[in-house]
Amino acid sequence: MDFKKLTDKAKDVIAERGGTDSLKEDAGELKDIATGKGSMTEKAKEAAEALKEPGKGPASGQKN
Repeated sequence: MDFKKLTDKAKDVIAERGGTDSLKEDAGELKDIATGKGSMTEKAKEAAEALKEPGKGPASGQKN
């Protein structure tokens, strides 16, 4: 396995999604979705929707 190539790809993906600040926002948003109310199916759909737009803050349909 070529770790340099893997590292470069990870850096590219992070840069495409808006950098590390955006990545932190996405992680926080996913945490909020995972710990919020709703079924696992609803949470999975909401998380997938949230990841479509990097670093956009809380999902509009989130139930707490």
